[in-house]
Amino acid sequence: MRKINDPAQFGRVAVVMGGSSAEREVSLDSGRNVLAALQARGVDAQGIDGIPALLDALRAGHFARVFNILHGQHGGGEDGVLQGALESLHVPYTGSGVLGSALSMDKTRSKRVWQSLGLPTPKFVPLPRGADVHAAAKQIGFPLIVKPSCEGSSVGVTRVFEERDLDAAVALAAKYPGDLLMEALIEGDELTIGILGRQVLPSIHIVPKGAFYDYNAKYVAEDTRYICPGLEGDSEASLRALALEAFDALGCHGWGRVDVMRDTQGRNWLLEVNTAPGMTSHSLVPKAAAVSGIDYQELCWRVLETSFREEQ
Repeated sequence: MRKINDPAQFGRVAVVMGGSSAEREVSLDSGRNVLAALQARGVDAQGIDGIPALLDALRAGHFARVFNILHGQHGGGEDGVLQGALESLHVPYTGSGVLGSALSMDKTRSKRVWQSLGLPTPKFVPLPRGADVHAAAKQIGFPLIVKPSCEGSSVGVTRVFEERDLDAAVALAAKYPGDLLMEALIEGDELTIGILGRQVLPSIHIVPKGAFYDYNAKYVAEDTRYICPGLEGDSEASLRALALEAFDALGCHGWGRVDVMRDTQGRNWLLEVNTAPGMTSHSLVPKAAAVSGIDYQELCWRVLETSFREEQ
């Protein structure tokens, strides 16, 4: 990854945040933090809310590059659509390109890629609209998870332990665009691994006070515990290696975060990759970076360096 020493080398930077996805508020919070950090390091950065305003500003020649901290799909900037627009305008940007962004946003297709490569991911059944969810549940067995295939931040996710709760779980997930996904619920520890350039950050073992790491535990609650590194010795090394393999398999680059469940037998199961992870006060990549000696401002600087693609 290209190293930048002078903030002027970045040119004027648009920090694009907010947008119109279900994760708008989280993105605004992330964006405000990133903007303040870059400005504190002397970067000529300005916040822009959403893709239409960003594209107007870019066509008018106002910015040299983009720090993308939009989250989610359909105006969320994490599904490949924004990346395609920026490629067509020849504007450099942070994070993964069109392919990596689109594949990672679609959990069903992510899992198919991993499956084809022999990488471990929980048993799953895609649920197109109108699918027989009870037949799918018989294939998976309880307990299971129902979620939108293309949302993040645990939006629309339900853990289902009995068939009587299945229809309500499907109804919740169906409130969001796109198809649904049903997968086996892995009971055990939830871990996440940040990736910065080619550096794999220490894993984080997430210990929510409630039943699982839902939206409230991620962004609101103050009682979620984070243990970093989440594992030790060979277990930690193999987990980090798996995370990088999963990240590369989806064509991702720049930076991101890989979410994993570790079952009670110590086996790791890939859940998803986030290509524009949260950068809020509760977020995980900044926590892991801090353990590696990378403070928040330095982290934002290094993410911005990923916009120089030619040297990745």
